[in-house]
Amino acid sequence: MIKILGFILTIAGGIGLILGILSVFGSMEVGMSPWALIILGIVFFFAGIGLLKNKKDTDQT
Repeated sequence: MIKILGFILTIAGGIGLILGILSVFGSMEVGMSPWALIILGIVFFFAGIGLLKNKKDTDQT
């Protein structure tokens, strides 16, 4: 379950980074501030990578 969440956060962060960078350079217009997308993309991307690196995928609690 943790690996799935990490994968989703990594993909969402990558998409946010791409959209934010394209918006900053003017080739794409989104409804949010491009800097907000970049910051959220960085946070989600590194959170997802951290979950994928450090957590073992077990269903035991």
